[in-house]
Amino acid sequence: MLAVRKTRVFGNLSWSRWRSDAAKATTDSASTLGDANKRQQLLNELAEPMDQKRRPAIDPKETSVMLFPGQGTQYVGMAKDLLRFPGARHIFELANQVLNYDLLKICLEGPREKLNRTEHAQLAVMVSSLAALEQLREERPHAIENCVAAAGFSLGEITALVYAGAMPFDKAVKLVQVRATAMQAACDRAAGAMAMILYGPDTNLGEACAKAQQWCLDRGVESPYCGIANYMYPHCKVVAGNVEALEFLEKNAKALKIRRIKRLAVSGAFHTPLMQTAVEPFTKALKSLSLQDPIIRVYSNVDGKPYRNARNILVQLPKQIVRPVKWEQTLHEMYERKQGADFPRTFECGPGKGLLQVLEKVNAKAAQSCLNVSA
Repeated sequence: MLAVRKTRVFGNLSWSRWRSDAAKATTDSASTLGDANKRQQLLNELAEPMDQKRRPAIDPKETSVMLFPGQGTQYVGMAKDLLRFPGARHIFELANQVLNYDLLKICLEGPREKLNRTEHAQLAVMVSSLAALEQLREERPHAIENCVAAAGFSLGEITALVYAGAMPFDKAVKLVQVRATAMQAACDRAAGAMAMILYGPDTNLGEACAKAQQWCLDRGVESPYCGIANYMYPHCKVVAGNVEALEFLEKNAKALKIRRIKRLAVSGAFHTPLMQTAVEPFTKALKSLSLQDPIIRVYSNVDGKPYRNARNILVQLPKQIVRPVKWEQTLHEMYERKQGADFPRTFECGPGKGLLQVLEKVNAKAAQSCLNVSA
């Protein structure tokens, strides 16, 4: 039996309104149980989206999907407009307690160089994204209640897991702090960079990366790497690796048939083997958490598939640090529908509008019912 959850007890804060708890369900009102039954029907419908014969069809337009951005979307002044919502302010207060410093002040005032540091940027984006949910809860409560799936880009995947009740907020803040600190340490060991690349059908991006890696090797760079870090949309990928490798791609873009290359505002080569030293501390911190099965579908960046259970999270999530983000594949999986079927309403919660813009490139019809709740 599913029951409403929105606890405000420090140490057990969740943005998911739902949990599996039969004992608590017996004390809930009849209306709450009715909502829970409707929720279960929505989840069942999502589990078999192609089969409309055995149960009454649920209008997909009544359901919602949440998308959460990752590092690189942060900017000085973020979350300012959310402070009119008490819940958003409370979220930052709790984050400040856990971190023992004023994260909100860094979000609002910077300076930019400080905010862009990995150890601050990741926390700023996650906490701001969850604060944006408070605006959505105030303005469109049914979007929260009828949510059937969530996904997050890179760091945003942890945000999605918090939203889905797989881990409590304060523990997730500490987890992201460990993740960010370990990744920043990896960045400090080997100077890395990331760049978004637009290319055509005549471009061999794999070969271009191999040439960049070999160029580094020939010039004495120790254990260089250059490869795809993010699958964005057709003919657009993010490449990451040693700074020297990215410089090679920039200088030889025309010869390599790269149409456009743009550096990202990050401090390292994330989702590559250059982050390997960050995996162990993150895994250790993750194992210390009491993970729960997600109440709604949450999709893994590693393979684009929904997590099966808490154990699957424990196995897959650490891999994300050193493997490419398969975002294009995730969107295909999330929005696969029978021809002519309606799509759920999608909300991007957090700083920027990048994920909705990517969705437009991958699935224009699904993007027609998208809204941004900016942080």
